[in-house]
Amino acid sequence: MNSMARRMFELVEPIGVIPYSADEPNEAMFALGFSNYWDTYFAGRAAPLGLAPAEVVDALFYSFAPGEVARHIPKVWRTTTPEAAIAARQLGCAKALRRILGDHIDSPAFARATDLLIKAATSPPLEGRPMYAALRAIPVPDDGVTRLFHAASLLREHRGDGHIAALMTEGIGGLEAHVLLALDMDLPAEKFGRIHHLPAAQLAAVIDGMRDRGLIGDDGWLSEQGRAVKQRVEAVTDDLAAKPYEALEPHELDELRSTLEPLAALLLAAQD
Repeated sequence: MNSMARRMFELVEPIGVIPYSADEPNEAMFALGFSNYWDTYFAGRAAPLGLAPAEVVDALFYSFAPGEVARHIPKVWRTTTPEAAIAARQLGCAKALRRILGDHIDSPAFARATDLLIKAATSPPLEGRPMYAALRAIPVPDDGVTRLFHAASLLREHRGDGHIAALMTEGIGGLEAHVLLALDMDLPAEKFGRIHHLPAAQLAAVIDGMRDRGLIGDDGWLSEQGRAVKQRVEAVTDDLAAKPYEALEPHELDELRSTLEPLAALLLAAQD
């Protein structure tokens, strides 16, 4: 496992998940005319893809149940445009970051860390990274706080594209990935947030398929083989996520880590 990439993921992810962990991004999206959280999710995250059909969004997002994406795409584009969704998401996320990070955002260290994170986030190749490439096509914002969010979003989608590649290499489908994660956390799949809403028969079929392949034991928890698959997926994901940080000198990486650590702590505390 690439420990550097894993540590950077831990520090950047609290910024990258701000659309889903704070109220302001939802409020900005609701101001466009939405009234449903999942509409805002799909409009906000799929906006860089433009007016892509549901089949394309479903393929790129990878982990949604059949038909789930089609309930929102292309319907959301009757309410707003991709351009307006991108702007609203940036506005709401910047507002949330300002509230949570307070005086930190006025420091020279914050400005420097933002520049370093943008440098890393815009450095790796686009090949085989469709979600990352779509987000890279958006101009880098001028505002410092919005730049920080944009950099974290780029790194999150870059890592996500690599994670899908790792899952596919192990033959793990999108819904199976959620079961794998839930059981690895010692949480019954039926209780896991992303799949607990599935019809019982559908979720049971996914679990049965994984049991037939030896990933889940007769006790309903991950087998040794299942845990090994999960560890390989995470290790490959980390390895594939390391590329952006190769653009930074060792002292720049150290500087970035030391500035992001207190910011990540504040963001995680705000989630609680």
